[in-house]
Amino acid sequence: MVQTYTLREKLKQIIILLIPILITQLGMFSMVFFNTTMSGRYSSTDLAGVAIGSSIWNPVFTGLSGILLAVSPIAAQRFGQKQHKEVSSVLVHGIYLAIAISAIVLFGGFLLLNSIFATMNLAVGVQTVAKNYLLGLALGVLPLFIFNALRSFIYALGKTRIVMFILLSSLPIDLFLNYVLIFGHWGFPELGGAGAGYATSFTYWVILMITIIIVKTKEPFAGYVKFLYFKNFSFAKCMEILKIGVPMGLSIFFETSIFAIVTILISRYDVTTIAAYQSALNIVSFLYMIPYSISLALTVLVGYEVGAKRFRDARDYSWLGLFLAVVIAIVTGVFVVLFRNQVAGLYSNEAAVIALTGQFLIYALFFQISDAIQVTAQAALRGYKDVNLAFIMTLIAYWLICLPVGYLLANVVNLGASGYWIGLTIGLLAAGIGLSSRLIFIQKRKFSRETT
Repeated sequence: MVQTYTLREKLKQIIILLIPILITQLGMFSMVFFNTTMSGRYSSTDLAGVAIGSSIWNPVFTGLSGILLAVSPIAAQRFGQKQHKEVSSVLVHGIYLAIAISAIVLFGGFLLLNSIFATMNLAVGVQTVAKNYLLGLALGVLPLFIFNALRSFIYALGKTRIVMFILLSSLPIDLFLNYVLIFGHWGFPELGGAGAGYATSFTYWVILMITIIIVKTKEPFAGYVKFLYFKNFSFAKCMEILKIGVPMGLSIFFETSIFAIVTILISRYDVTTIAAYQSALNIVSFLYMIPYSISLALTVLVGYEVGAKRFRDARDYSWLGLFLAVVIAIVTGVFVVLFRNQVAGLYSNEAAVIALTGQFLIYALFFQISDAIQVTAQAALRGYKDVNLAFIMTLIAYWLICLPVGYLLANVVNLGASGYWIGLTIGLLAAGIGLSSRLIFIQKRKFSRETT
């Protein structure tokens, strides 16, 4: 990363970081895409089972991974301050936390998984697929969380293309394993939707091994990764990451868990509705990778500039990124609305599922705009390490607005599953307005302290 002086230079810097991050995120999403599309081709029951399993796993993963995302703004600020030894310390303690989080997830899943399924009114076949899918994913929990700590460290140094190459090199492996384990080709067992979980876990191990080799042998990473650093464990350093990371993780959890709750509520409908909802959600989530990738770049850039005490540049990056995210959301949202039936056909070959998915996608435009505002505003706040109030705002927006409004529209106004989509959009917009207002306040306070 380098210091920039004009908006044009800043836009170029955002794009330089953004494109590899976006390709990386699309690569990670492609694993989910392979899971759902191939399971859908196997049967609608397997698609629904993978959908339910994903809805349980995603908020757990994204929420706890949000804690590890704190490595990026903290390390980026240390990098901007040229405190290189502190960057190493942040990385080491991020890895320790990744290991601890993995252990908590596996133990929690062992205790709670059956109880969670007991609360859901699922067909026996769907529940069996969902449970076996999650058991397969469990094998990849440890490498996934460690990789996320390493990825946040790599992003903090501005070397986003490295992660992109790692993900792209692993996709053929994931695609191959999904194909042979779901359908049982070439002598592999035919596992249906459950095979997608095992394929993904093995791919996570491959990704972690490649990442470790790179950070141990390539500059500038190798200078920060020494075995000696792992001997200097500090509870205070872990708490520094947790102080920023826990509110970040909870904010992400509140958002993703709402989608999980909605999936559970929709599970009382028929298999077609479940499959159509998950297909529409996957399509919207795919488009969400663009503003989310912008947000990851913003966190690093804002953190770097704040660390260097260039608050004017941090402010300019924040609003330039938000504007870019909204413009892209409008373009992609319009595209999906216009070609909704064709896009829905990528996820299923059943006419009923395609038709219902197309209906859900009508809400994609407003949903995308609202989501783009909230995710980029929140990312800029993370760059300032201002996360506590954002956590409260997301709690209110997602649990006191999204869910009640969606439930009322679906069940009282009788809009059915479409009511939940409207509720989600309203809640995301409320979060975007609140977070943007907080960003303005923080920037005025920071800017008033700028002396250069």
